[in-house]
Amino acid sequence: MTEATLKQSWWKIALVAVIVIEAIGSLSGWVSNSGFGNGWFDSLQKPSFMPPGWAFGVVWPVLYALLGIAVAMIIAAPPSDRRRLALTLFFVQLALNFAWSPLFFALHDIRLAKYVIFLMAIIAAAAAGQFFRIRRAAGLLMVPYLCWLIFAATLNSTIDALNPGAGTSLFG
Repeated sequence: MTEATLKQSWWKIALVAVIVIEAIGSLSGWVSNSGFGNGWFDSLQKPSFMPPGWAFGVVWPVLYALLGIAVAMIIAAPPSDRRRLALTLFFVQLALNFAWSPLFFALHDIRLAKYVIFLMAIIAAAAAGQFFRIRRAAGLLMVPYLCWLIFAATLNSTIDALNPGAGTSLFG
């Protein structure tokens, strides 16, 4: 594809990216029995600022759609070292995102999930910074995701603190 063709068809890339990210994100949650309704999770003590279960079902699809649009903008950008770095960072943090639910909900490893979400947030912030330098709108589309990751990391950390020994952990 030529650069002009990529720029004109970025929305087609976005459509595919959104569908793929939504599907893998949903699959990750489904196979790990994530959220309320998971007996182990339901038994955990939660912080007072824990949103209701339905909120996660609204927030994640919106965030995944924004991520799909953002990454499509970068895929459609002219090839460069910065673009390569941005995409590498993006896909590393996305892999961590998809790994988080199985770690937390299926393996019950609250502590490892906490470290993963901290690392994910750092790498996602770096990816957003690179996106912003390539295409401002793509970087801005990642801001709600970054805010949610900070909130989710706070939830994960608080659940860890409220439930010592409730999960299995590689970190004791």
